[in-house]
Amino acid sequence: MKIAIAGYGVEGKASYDYWSKDPQNQLTIVDGAEHPFDVPEGVPTVTGPDAFKQLNGYDLVIRTPGLNPQHITTDGKIWSITNEFFAKCPAPIIGITGSKGKGTTASLIASILKAAGKTVHLVGNIGVPAIQTLDDIATDDIVVYELSSFQLWDVEYSPQTAVVLFIEQEHLDVHPTMEDYVAAKANIARYQTSKDILIYDAGNTYVQAIASQSEAIKIGYPSTLTTHVKDGYFWNGEQKLCSVDNLQLPGEHNVQNAIAAIDAVWQYVQDGQVIGKGLADFKGLEHRLKIVGKVGDITYVDDSIATTPGSAIAALQSFDGPKAIILGGSSKGSDFTELAQELLRHDVYALLIGKEAAAIAAACDRAGFSKYKVVEFTDMDTLVRQATTLLNSKGTVLLSPAAASFGLFKNYADRGEQFIAAVQRLS
Repeated sequence: MKIAIAGYGVEGKASYDYWSKDPQNQLTIVDGAEHPFDVPEGVPTVTGPDAFKQLNGYDLVIRTPGLNPQHITTDGKIWSITNEFFAKCPAPIIGITGSKGKGTTASLIASILKAAGKTVHLVGNIGVPAIQTLDDIATDDIVVYELSSFQLWDVEYSPQTAVVLFIEQEHLDVHPTMEDYVAAKANIARYQTSKDILIYDAGNTYVQAIASQSEAIKIGYPSTLTTHVKDGYFWNGEQKLCSVDNLQLPGEHNVQNAIAAIDAVWQYVQDGQVIGKGLADFKGLEHRLKIVGKVGDITYVDDSIATTPGSAIAALQSFDGPKAIILGGSSKGSDFTELAQELLRHDVYALLIGKEAAAIAAACDRAGFSKYKVVEFTDMDTLVRQATTLLNSKGTVLLSPAAASFGLFKNYADRGEQFIAAVQRLS
């Protein structure tokens, strides 16, 4: 089979490794960069800005997630490792998507299932290309698959259990419209059958629209019929499960993530003690609302993974008292109106950086929030000191940018690591 690997990043390399196992396959690496990194010796390449328009003559074009399928010109079939994984996976899949919280919810699901003694494979957008795990998966295992809109763009399958979390406007730097973004997310439920299960945020308009397209058994959360919180405990219907204090993550949004996770695993685990242990065992993702230092009465929180306004809103709501928040970065086409309105509800100063600083400032002006300052980013040490001086020796410094990192940093992890290092140099 003649195959083009379209896009040679992390998933592109995983695609090459997978399809190159069959000696009958003839592989070509195709990338928009003139000189993609680590191309295996002797493998044909097609590179440059117009590379994806030159793919006629291939039987299969394996699309990397961030590449819009509409930008590919081919007379062959466009495919992805997400499609391949769904087609070949022998175990049931719990798939999770949403604009925020999907990594945390996927991790909570995996942690509860492991506490119940299940063999679990946590894959996808959380960092492990799913296709790399196929050979290790048995029929009685469970796959927990974090799925981005890019992975779902042209998927032809839906998981047996789909979880759709809160959705807000983002990724409009890649998706042409909000409708296209939501339509991609909807594919997680579009191909479900009446035997499948859909867990969904019943209070979100976008998610409600997605749920309406699924034939699955629908469980909107939170609901007193299924998982909910009462008197400081998680309950499922009339069954008391465990204390909310088992959850090691701050913020009401993480309580909602835990509710979705419990609903998702209920078909496998209904023991409150086991569920409590699973919640307690997960201590949180790197760069997600992590307290990384304290100097005097000032606490420093790394929330670099917060690349949407909704995530920054959740961060603001997770900490009481005075706050200084670092916002801004590169654009994902987000709407900052609700974030600006949320700032008004807090004793908070905002430092705005990057290309999105002007858009956030404009939203603040419209909302009537004036305690912000647009600053030119020079280095993280200076930025952290500026945020510190905005507090009167007490409060919380939040790195919760509500924007992507590119242009100023390599990625969100680099941004977070630089913040942690700057905090450590303060003490």
